[in-house]
Amino acid sequence: MRYLVFGNSGSGKSTLARQLGKTHGLPHLDLDSIVWEPGKVAVERPRESIDASLQAFLAANDRWVIEGCYGELVQAASVHCTELVFLNPGLETCLRHNRLRPWEPHKYASKEAQDAMLETLQAWVGGYYERRDPWSYHAHRRIFDAFAGNKSERPGVGDVAR
Repeated sequence: MRYLVFGNSGSGKSTLARQLGKTHGLPHLDLDSIVWEPGKVAVERPRESIDASLQAFLAANDRWVIEGCYGELVQAASVHCTELVFLNPGLETCLRHNRLRPWEPHKYASKEAQDAMLETLQAWVGGYYERRDPWSYHAHRRIFDAFAGNKSERPGVGDVAR
């Protein structure tokens, strides 16, 4: 099993990836851990380092679950996955999940530091359906629609995905 879980921030990627990892005994890669400089918020690592980290994880593991919102990395990993899962619960669900998110010590030095970034994150999440960058709905939709293997799109209960 090689699951690739992707979608907007707050869509439930980490929760699902942790569940899949635990249920099936799979190594888990959160793409945030290879994209951002350790201990620095929103400071991107050099592209060569990101790509090398992804390739090293893929080479080291026959089975895995990878999760993230980075379209270019999702695309690169998709050729290796056996199941592509697009989480698309709608904007309100993502915004709500972000507001309720517990402290992520692997990303932020403190809960206060995480909370200080919330409005910036919410503004970025709010543009998901309008942006055209590799981390947008449009990029995710193209990746999902083009994927020929096993795939599922999971909208949220009670939320209307655009």
